[in-house]
Amino acid sequence: MRWLRSLHAEWTKLRTLPSTWWLLAATVVLTAAIGAAAASSVTTRICPSPCHAPNTVKLSLSGIQLSQAICLVLGTLSIGAEYATGTIRTTLTAMPAGRWRVLACKAATLSALTALAGALSVLASLGLARLILPTPPNTDASLRAAGGSILVLVLVTLLGLSLATLLRDTSGAITLGLGVLYVVPLLSQLLNSPTWRHRLQHWGPVPTSLPTDLWPGLGVLAAYAVGLLAVGGAAFRLRDA
Repeated sequence: MRWLRSLHAEWTKLRTLPSTWWLLAATVVLTAAIGAAAASSVTTRICPSPCHAPNTVKLSLSGIQLSQAICLVLGTLSIGAEYATGTIRTTLTAMPAGRWRVLACKAATLSALTALAGALSVLASLGLARLILPTPPNTDASLRAAGGSILVLVLVTLLGLSLATLLRDTSGAITLGLGVLYVVPLLSQLLNSPTWRHRLQHWGPVPTSLPTDLWPGLGVLAAYAVGLLAVGGAAFRLRDA
């Protein structure tokens, strides 16, 4: 019963936060628009075998690369807004012994909403690609990439929640999160050392092969998101609001 009340409370807070619905809608629109633009850039070519045809699945879901940033902001604001307004004190006063439960329920409601928005984004992107591309994306590859892309968005949202819980500052968490999402992969391309380039590409927090062939990278991203959420939960439980 306590868990149900906590889930209801976190759902109420999340759905009444105006930015939630704008960010979720932007995730769907941005992912589909960028995927459609990328698919439209493909021209039919006649080339001898073997022909290096573009990866149509990857093109269709290329919008995931940018919509990650929106999901990061969504996760950050879900608790950062409470710290900014001071309403986190009311939450902790109402449930002084249930801080882990508060964070877990917040993560659960965030994950559910992000997964729904991610599914709509992927379906819209792949549907538009089938209308635009001369050769529709392979169904099996599309299903694998769709599942992986949705998981990426969910995990990045949890990463934003974790950083905001640790830092208790929305702007700082967003800045650090964007650095993790985009600066670290860029550094991996600029490094002259093959050893360090390999390490960053394989052990960095974000898969560098989005949105296909990313399952090993998803494990690393999940480890970062869950690990930081556990650390944030410990800090959330021990610190004052």
